[in-house]
Amino acid sequence: MTTQYKSLREKISAETKERKKRYQFYEQVVLEAHIVAHQAVKKHTPTPMHVTDGKNNWVIDDGVCGFAEVRLPKGNTSFARWAKKNTAFEKHYGGGLSLWVSNYNQSMERKEVYARTYASVLNRHGIDAYATSRMD
Repeated sequence: MTTQYKSLREKISAETKERKKRYQFYEQVVLEAHIVAHQAVKKHTPTPMHVTDGKNNWVIDDGVCGFAEVRLPKGNTSFARWAKKNTAFEKHYGGGLSLWVSNYNQSMERKEVYARTYASVLNRHGIDAYATSRMD
């Protein structure tokens, strides 16, 4: 169903209000995603990594080292365009956008928890996202 406007000015005004409302929603979703993901990381205890050289043994409480990111598979959606301008999401070499998780020292597990939780919040709000990670 299309809305009939009395003038082009009226149409532009309505679309501007709609866009501002959508962008406010995106801001709220991103803030919620960060808060919920950070809380999940605080509750998570990584599996310690045990390292030995044959004589000495060390325990790394943060677990294995690695990387994680939140991926948006399509970089041309309304949210993706907004996120690229207003957040730390950047173009990903494989297409779409990615949000690199740089906090939580080198702990792959903590970064994974953050990325998975962040992506799940975006998904819950209708934004297509997923988490990826790899060990260093």
